[in-house]
Amino acid sequence: MKPVKNILFVMADQLRWDHLSCYGHPHLHTPNLDRLARKGVRFDRAYVQSPVCGPSRASCYTGRTAFSHGATWNRVPLPIGEMTLGDYLRPLGVTTAVVGKTHMMPDTEGMARLGLTRDTEIGVRVSQPGFDPYERDDGLHPTPLLREKGGKLRYNDWLREQGYEGENPWNDYANAAQGPDGEILSGWELKHSSLPARIKEEHSETAYMTMRARDFIDEMGDHPWLCHLSYIKPHWPYMAPAPYHDMFGPETFKPIVRSPDERADPNPVYAAFMGMAVSETFSAQGVRDTVMPAYMGLIKQIDDHLGHLFAYLEETGKDKETMIVFTSDHGDYLGDHWMGEKELFHEVSVRVPLIIYDPRPEADATRGTVSDTLVEAIDLVPTFLDATGAPPAYHRLEGRSLQPILHGEAITDWRDCVFSEIDYAFYSARQTLGTPASGSRGYMVRTDRWKYVHFTGFPPQLFDLDADPDEFHDLGRDPAFEDTRRQMKDRLLNRLLSRKNRVTMTDDGVAGIRDSEDASGILIGVW
Repeated sequence: MKPVKNILFVMADQLRWDHLSCYGHPHLHTPNLDRLARKGVRFDRAYVQSPVCGPSRASCYTGRTAFSHGATWNRVPLPIGEMTLGDYLRPLGVTTAVVGKTHMMPDTEGMARLGLTRDTEIGVRVSQPGFDPYERDDGLHPTPLLREKGGKLRYNDWLREQGYEGENPWNDYANAAQGPDGEILSGWELKHSSLPARIKEEHSETAYMTMRARDFIDEMGDHPWLCHLSYIKPHWPYMAPAPYHDMFGPETFKPIVRSPDERADPNPVYAAFMGMAVSETFSAQGVRDTVMPAYMGLIKQIDDHLGHLFAYLEETGKDKETMIVFTSDHGDYLGDHWMGEKELFHEVSVRVPLIIYDPRPEADATRGTVSDTLVEAIDLVPTFLDATGAPPAYHRLEGRSLQPILHGEAITDWRDCVFSEIDYAFYSARQTLGTPASGSRGYMVRTDRWKYVHFTGFPPQLFDLDADPDEFHDLGRDPAFEDTRRQMKDRLLNRLLSRKNRVTMTDDGVAGIRDSEDASGILIGVW
């Protein structure tokens, strides 16, 4: 089979799976992503390894679960020995670059131990989780943090070239509105979310990142590449430029998904998260209605700009040699289940869109199809390795290639459950619960019917997704479901035990050592 030459790996930040029209949203029309789905395969049940930016992305880049690779939260560095996409693809001559966000922290202690600095080629790649940082921008640049980092942001430099003055136009223009007297209204305050950003649409973050992705593809010419176009939006600050800020009104919002039953004797960990400030804010009257127009508008803007990028690939003929993948790093509660942000394991948080277009003729039979296979974010790296012809790394990768599904091959041994996890040591919920930093963990396993959540030191959660698809009724302490909980806990244990830590030797290497023992002259147990 001829390998794919290029990969366009697009990731939105904090995009819910149910907020694209190809996934059933009745009012938020995303024709360009819908068209991509008609050209490829839309996966209806895709799940992230952790519903938090950093660990989710680290799993997408390594093909390994969060507690295997160790980057369990946004500011926890990925250990220097972990291999990422660039490490796998660079030996094939594939330039692997990021345009936008990774939310990954460098392992500075590991770099110092090995004498690596960021002013060397290897130091740059290690500090940028294996990517060549063509346009690294994590989209979190309030002025105090920008000063702490030395005030350097290429997007800010570009904005100043466009006439936006000041120390931090990212903060003061792209993510702020303007009051009636010319005052700056910060996008960090949710009450301003329905106002237009103080920036022209063509200068906003989404427009800029799309432009930079096209610049990178142009510069590559005929050289093979993987471009990780990682949009900063629709993640907060929820601030959209005109005309996207007011395209959607209350009649276009999906109904809020929450019930008073959820607040009646909730699981203690769930209760602690419902009690966090962001959850209480999003549960207050009027907050969701103020935020939703911006959230939906930012998604619409991404779809429009992807349409321009897809058209460019078609005009240049690169679409015939480029695999396109679109997904998200996690969802957004937006007030559902009395929650804000993400972090826990309801479908709106842990389930994401996933669309894959494979240009090769082997994928023709599946174009426009929908797969209900249970897939995970860690399946992306082995898929990319398969597509480009890179050597497999079964001893290290914990996901499975989706290529057989893309090519319509029969699979009889696919997984029957998906897995996700959270290290909540960094949240105020841990202080509420009084748990130690090393013991503040939660694990989810989901089958076709059941979702089981294990919290260290607390009762579990259990949901019957057939009878209760909205996840309102927690059966985690119901005596009638003791057998189901036991079976699901066994599944979880099996999944935890299957994680791979012998990453420096392949299974063939193990067999080779065993086969060579007798020939070495070392005899053990011989009479």
